[in-house]
Amino acid sequence: MTDYRRLRVALLGAGAVGSQVADLLRTHADELSDRAGAALDLVGIAVRNPDAPRETDLPRELFTTDSEQLIVGADIVIELMGGIEPARTDILLALSSGADVVTANKALLATHGPEIFDAADQVGASVYYEAAAAGAIPIIRPLRDSLAGDRVQRIMGIVNGTTNYILDRMDAEGSEFADVLADAQRLGYAEADPTADVEGYDAAQKATILASLAFHTAVPLEAVHREGITGIDRQTIDAARHAGYVIKLLAVCERITDAEAHSPTGEAISVRVYPALIPREHPLASVHGANNAVFVQAEAAGNLMFYGAGAGGVQTASAVLGDVVSAARRHIAGGVGVGESTRANLPVVPIGRVTTRYQITLEVSDQPGVLATVAGILSEGRVSIATVEQTIEPAAEQSLVPAEQGIAGIARLVIGTHTAREQDLSDTVDRLAASGVVDRVVSVLRVEGN
Repeated sequence: MTDYRRLRVALLGAGAVGSQVADLLRTHADELSDRAGAALDLVGIAVRNPDAPRETDLPRELFTTDSEQLIVGADIVIELMGGIEPARTDILLALSSGADVVTANKALLATHGPEIFDAADQVGASVYYEAAAAGAIPIIRPLRDSLAGDRVQRIMGIVNGTTNYILDRMDAEGSEFADVLADAQRLGYAEADPTADVEGYDAAQKATILASLAFHTAVPLEAVHREGITGIDRQTIDAARHAGYVIKLLAVCERITDAEAHSPTGEAISVRVYPALIPREHPLASVHGANNAVFVQAEAAGNLMFYGAGAGGVQTASAVLGDVVSAARRHIAGGVGVGESTRANLPVVPIGRVTTRYQITLEVSDQPGVLATVAGILSEGRVSIATVEQTIEPAAEQSLVPAEQGIAGIARLVIGTHTAREQDLSDTVDRLAASGVVDRVVSVLRVEGN
């Protein structure tokens, strides 16, 4: 092997991803050195419990509980612990010590990204985080580098494998949410507490990262509108299929023109996560199982699709090692690290100022005049009806009551709208719920991808 300069690599965390990264650094050392132009010496792995069982067989002498000592002597620090602390403190220590950092920590970057990138800029270091937004899918470099000379208009991403698995199974099999969630937990796709996935928190963190890169603007996590999938039932899935749609939990990041935006150009951005209807012919509709995909629309490049495994130890390790090679090459080349481009400072608008199309599902009594009343309320709220589908379900009590008493059944109305402003739609749905003719607002879904 060529006599390379040797770089000291410290690893923080040895869970599902960390243990795979450590194993690959050791077993593919020669190949990685050839690609990086430097020998990558794994000098230690900081963990809470060195004796805990690992997914790979690693030498006991690599493990330490003293992360600070390990970090200070390293050229590259790989943070795979997750969470906010001590990850934040350890990364800041690594940067101040002159090391480059590789991380897959979406929660940390979504909440403390500007602080971390500023710290890197101050010392001329770099932070690499390809694995933080979509697992093994290469999306960070395309947004940060390949599309740096273009104007990204919109991103729609399926960035959470657990929710995609659940919704895909419900669509394909007609299964109920609770049953598929239980299967996902048994298979390891969902945690025992699935809240971060099914309520959209994980996807919102990734949307923050993607939007910040795409629009060169620091996007705070609290500015991301978030909804989960727990309200999606089998009937909602069936109605979507009947209308030619599939339901996906989407992270939507888009550049919009907003008259109320306080920016010189009148431009703003919207970042939101919610279950949405996608036409079945759209590329995102064909993303099955626990896979992820990111659909990018750029002014010059046009439509781009990035697809692949969004999670998994060895898959995510692939993205991490790609970052390690990049960091090693930067060390060999010398010079300061490439900072983040977040100087556009576009305002992030609340979801109420976004316009899109909707599908509103209502349960009403099957009585004369109800549809006319519903249509009138929608019209008053500046929401225009495009389509209406009605199904009748006999009232549970009807079989016990003589027919001549005229007990009405329950009608389910599925109303498709033309483009409407979110705030107008939200106010109108509130008026429908309080109108006395609507028994229940079953769901309000946005239509994306048209």
